[in-house]
Amino acid sequence: MTISNKTRVPKRKAQAIPTFALYGESVTSAQDMLHIEEVQSRSQLYQWEIEPHVHHGLYQVLWLQQGTAEVLLDERREAVRGPTAIVVPPGVVHGFRFAPATDGLVLTLSAKFLEAGEFQAVGEAFRALFAAPGLLPFEPVQVTAARLNALFRELLAEFLLPGSDGSPVPVWLARSLVWRLAQASARGQQAQGKRAYGHQALFTRFLLLVEQHFLEHWPLERYASRLGLSTPRLNRLVREQRGVSALELVHERLTREACRRLIYIAAPAARLAAELGFEDPAYFSRFFKRRMGVSPQRYRSEHGGQD
Repeated sequence: MTISNKTRVPKRKAQAIPTFALYGESVTSAQDMLHIEEVQSRSQLYQWEIEPHVHHGLYQVLWLQQGTAEVLLDERREAVRGPTAIVVPPGVVHGFRFAPATDGLVLTLSAKFLEAGEFQAVGEAFRALFAAPGLLPFEPVQVTAARLNALFRELLAEFLLPGSDGSPVPVWLARSLVWRLAQASARGQQAQGKRAYGHQALFTRFLLLVEQHFLEHWPLERYASRLGLSTPRLNRLVREQRGVSALELVHERLTREACRRLIYIAAPAARLAAELGFEDPAYFSRFFKRRMGVSPQRYRSEHGGQD
């Protein structure tokens, strides 16, 4: 089983961003994992702070029912108040600083766990919900918030029930939660004037491909081909959804990863450049400076890092 939470940028850089199953626990095989726990059960042990860390192959939703939290999602920092769902896909550096006595739950899932079986619609909802990290705020009196909270509480009760191993009920409840959250996310996007679901779904597929292959520096033609689109059509799609070209979006993701590693990983910039798919460290430096306005070394220094 696997889960996690925590915040505040560490004063010293590690050799790698901490990777956990459940926060503070060593990584184990989690191909068929479902885990849920109350926020306070783990964060209270760490003075209500969950420092920046990452999960690989695991998906999390932190349900903040009551209270406040400072949330770190990669370079994004937000102050949030419950009720809010915080969505954390795999590979996203995340951390939390909770107000004492915050009430909430943390659900951790593996993709295989939810996509197994004949529930294609749930798999689609799962992929849409976890396409990117984000916050789903609700009004305290909102019916959807009450339904979500009830589902989270029921799932926790079933998860903790003695002799529940092998029971299908937690699986059903987890699928219901993903379905409800994906619906809420879609409604929020519609309220903000997003494009039709068909375009949104296609754009989500593009985001997933970028996440899987941006370190390989795929050309746009390859992304377009995998989506059954021409390159101009892919560019129009991305401009409709994000207001930038497809190449710019790929470069944004690559730059975000570069920033993340420069801040969190103590390694020479040349080595990080190679890990990011750049054969020439000088080209990486030019790429980074063009996008961020400073060299990789200067960026690392300005953000408290050290070589």
